Amino acid sequence: MQSSKNLFVIGVDVGTGSARAALVNSAGKVLETCVKPIRTWNDQPNYYEQSSDDIWQAVCHCVKSVCNGYKKEDIRGIGFDATCSLVALDKTMQPLTVSPSSKDHQRNVILWMDHRAEEEARTINGTRHWMLNYVGGSISLEMQLPKLLWLKRHMPETVASLAGAFFDLPDYLTYRATGDDSRSICSAVCKWNYDAEQRAWCDEFLQQIGLSGELSGADWKLIGSQMLDPGTPIARGLSEAAAQELDLLPGTAVATSMIDAHAGALALFGCRNESGTGDAEKITTKMAIICGTSTCHMSLTEKSVLAPGIWGPYKHAIIPGLYLNEAGQSATGVLIDHILQTHPCYGALLQEHGSNGAIYVYLNALLLRLAKERTAGSVHRLTIDLHVWPDFHGNRSPLADPNLTGMICGLRMTKDVESLALLYLALMQALAVSISNTFTKRP
Repeated sequence: MQSSKNLFVIGVDVGTGSARAALVNSAGKVLETCVKPIRTWNDQPNYYEQSSDDIWQAVCHCVKSVCNGYKKEDIRGIGFDATCSLVALDKTMQPLTVSPSSKDHQRNVILWMDHRAEEEARTINGTRHWMLNYVGGSISLEMQLPKLLWLKRHMPETVASLAGAFFDLPDYLTYRATGDDSRSICSAVCKWNYDAEQRAWCDEFLQQIGLSGELSGADWKLIGSQMLDPGTPIARGLSEAAAQELDLLPGTAVATSMIDAHAGALALFGCRNESGTGDAEKITTKMAIICGTSTCHMSLTEKSVLAPGIWGPYKHAIIPGLYLNEAGQSATGVLIDHILQTHPCYGALLQEHGSNGAIYVYLNALLLRLAKERTAGSVHRLTIDLHVWPDFHGNRSPLADPNLTGMICGLRMTKDVESLALLYLALMQALAVSISNTFTKRP
């Protein structure tokens, strides 16, 4: 049991494939961590669904695990970040299905990478409304308004009469923890086209795309009447019910949430070079690249900067008063795993090395050896005749084209480990070049 002189906070991160929790002391040191997988349904191409109950149960498991052996009264707060996925609840605030192929209400989350709303995104972009300037001129089908419009068109009762609330997943977690339905301006401005300059929903825009009638009632209660800055304490903290589920004390402080990548960006923006001084250490001179299933490139400015193909400027999204611009790649980590797991050698490598992570370590070492043997130590020249176009799940930036597809040029009929290593290298090179293209080319 830890001394009562020590104080702790909990950080919860829900990614695409798992929930994670960390216990952190007052000096910022991570003491305990726990990871638990979450389920995703992918019954048909471009449809990805999850369960808010499954996610919450995974969160509870992780929180209880990292807090085991620590006094509840020493744990002073908890914060949540998560993917920008759409959660649907009914009028009793229970899960409401978003699945056209199943009546299972547990399938009530449209995952961020779901691409079903392609036509709806095209409809919204066809309005050429000025609000689209804040998403680089073109709304992404990964955002929430295209998904809500898809629900209205394909599951009309869900929006018109059955729904009690739609949440971004980070906001759902704070709702589940507190019972308070306030929303984070981080999610609202970045993924819901909230007008952060006016701190209000743009009714004119929502009327034009055909969603105002369903969403504007009771002061926009379905999608959020109260917006809070990230980190703001919520209401009275943990509710009695959530405290029991998490094995914490009621009233424990709960922070207003953030999108997962944006929380990572905040952490990186806070990093300092020990020898750095002056402008080099200003938060507005830095860029954060957050890598996971997808990749996000983020920077902050003091004034609004509009750029075609780049999301934002999003005011208050990470730090109050500053503007966020965000670019990204729709599939990076998930694409690397896809290339690995679809290669004929994968099964044997997994059996030999035990995990994907260990396989990547092996492939990296193999590439260094091949470079020493063949190209005088130059790893990049190993793939001089092998090239990858990495938009296997569309292009987020700078082209904003969800219909783009991937391509591999230079394949041979070999199926050995060396062929996998070279393909892995070519993909990593392609992803790096894609980042460069985001900031040097425009549509």
